[in-house]
Amino acid sequence: MQVKTKLLGMAVLLHMFTYFGSRILASDMYHFDMTTPIDRRIGLVPWTIVIYMGCYIFWGINYYLGYMQEDREAEAFFLSEIIAKLICLFFYLVIPTTCIRPAVTEPGVFESAVRWLYKVDAPDNLFPSIHCLTSWLCVVAVRNQERIPAWYKKVSVFLAVLICISTLTTKQHVIVDVAAGVLCAEISFRIANRAHKKNTYTK
Repeated sequence: MQVKTKLLGMAVLLHMFTYFGSRILASDMYHFDMTTPIDRRIGLVPWTIVIYMGCYIFWGINYYLGYMQEDREAEAFFLSEIIAKLICLFFYLVIPTTCIRPAVTEPGVFESAVRWLYKVDAPDNLFPSIHCLTSWLCVVAVRNQERIPAWYKKVSVFLAVLICISTLTTKQHVIVDVAAGVLCAEISFRIANRAHKKNTYTK
């Protein structure tokens, strides 16, 4: 089995544990609210749930492109995913966070979708934002690939930024969550690249 395939499998398992396992482990812990006055001024924009939920298509395409690049680059990419989720797991267990969501009582398709989202997704595991982290790793997945057209790289940045904004306008995250998610992606990729150059990740 290829190393990149093994790393992909490890990344999937770690993601599941980070997202669901940490929620169980930290359930009885005090959760910090990192909402700022600026966050309180950002209103709920129900239609942006289309962007927030539609991100899975973007993720699937770019992670596939990340997997299909040269083996060593793909290995470094999925290693960065693993490192990023380990960082998230650390913060979810050491500094668990939450936020207060608005009451959504208005009728409408988008409003109903927001209510459903709030019902199935608890307001925890917020800092760093996995939504923003994954979206920015989608940018990382393609930006150094010569065979990827420049226009698609720009589209990827645009979509990643839109998704980050949607996490705020759906009131799923606050500003520090977004910033931490993007920063976590960049830091993880730099660490993975250094390991890639030293060929230490295969060990």
